Amino acid sequence: MKKLLFFIALIFLLNSSDAAAQCNSENLSSQCIPKLAAGFNFLKSYKIDGDNGTKEKVEYSYVFLKGTQYMINICAPSQPTDGIIVSLFDGNRNKVASSKLNDQYISAIAFPCNATGVYYIQYTFEKSSSYCGGSALGFKR
Repeated sequence: MKKLLFFIALIFLLNSSDAAAQCNSENLSSQCIPKLAAGFNFLKSYKIDGDNGTKEKVEYSYVFLKGTQYMINICAPSQPTDGIIVSLFDGNRNKVASSKLNDQYISAIAFPCNATGVYYIQYTFEKSSSYCGGSALGFKR
C-alpha cells in the first residue's frame, strides 16, 4: 500500500512540474497586440513555442504588400525578449530584417515593404531561458 501511495505521489509531482514548465504562448501573443506602435493596425498574432529548447526555430509565412510598412514585436515571460530573435526573409529566403542588432536584442522590428510577395517570419532562440513567447504583426500605409 505504501508503495502504491508513493507511486501515485511521484506521478502527481512529475505531472505538476510538467505543467509549470509549459509555454503559455497564447497569453503572450495576446499581450503583444496592444504593444504595437501607434498608427499600426493589428493583423495577426503568433505563438512562439520552442518546446523547452527542442525546437531551434519557429516559422510562419505571410503575404506582404508593396507600399505598406509592417511591424513585428516580441513578448516574452521574462526580460524584454528572453533571447528570442525575429528575422524576416523575403520569398527568395534573403534576410531583410532582424531584431538582433550589434549583439543586442530589440523587441520589435519595422519593415517597409518594397515588393509584394510571401515573406517568412522566423523566430530563433539565443540564450533563452524559457523558449517561449508571443508576437504580433501590424501594418500601416
